[in-house]
Amino acid sequence: MVNVGTKTFSAKKEDVIHKWLLVDARDKTLGRLSSEIAKVLRGKNKVIFTPHVDCGDFVIVINAAQLKFTGNKMEGKKYYRHSGYVGNLKTINLKDAFKKSPRFVLKNAVKGMLPHNTLGRMMLRKLKIYVGATHPHEAQKPEKIEI
Repeated sequence: MVNVGTKTFSAKKEDVIHKWLLVDARDKTLGRLSSEIAKVLRGKNKVIFTPHVDCGDFVIVINAAQLKFTGNKMEGKKYYRHSGYVGNLKTINLKDAFKKSPRFVLKNAVKGMLPHNTLGRMMLRKLKIYVGATHPHEAQKPEKIEI
């Protein structure tokens, strides 16, 4: 570990140790879970957090299909996409998007909470989402964390 003394500490890429963390999304609320995942991916839970360095850990999310939603979000929340052509705005509500791909819903929520630049895209690549309870990352020995 690096020595964090009285001077202002700025982490370098070599100082950061990336751990692997496992999160179970069963019966967790989408927004609360995604904000905690974004904090871990960004590295804000570490003492050596530096805004311009990727200090975050790898996050494995299992049971993404068992997320829960509060209120009227299933019908009221909409996702938009546009091809750039006139009149080609497509909308899909949360219910249909979640039925089609639970991974998209969680990844999109986390993506919106990360920086919108190259560093944010690097952080998002460290997020691994699986619909079921199994994952292929046993060799990395992930630590189970409770969110």
